Amino acid sequence: RGNKALGVMNQHLDQNEFFAGNTYSVADIALYAYTHTAEKGGFQIEAYPAVAAWLKRVEADNGHVPIEWVG
Repeated sequence: RGNKALGVMNQHLDQNEFFAGNTYSVADIALYAYTHTAEKGGFQIEAYPAVAAWLKRVEADNGHVPIEWVG
């Protein structure tokens, strides 16, 4: 199911810079919380280039506070 979700996200992000169109929003913050740890769960983010690029855009935001993996 995770790969399916990443695939849907990737398709959306192929057409949009962020999840609510081309504006960074709470939707991106909410989805980032889980998506940035996908590789820890065994998912290959590089297989989803639009998602990987989106993660970098979110992390580049001036208000971004890194969330560290504990586990």
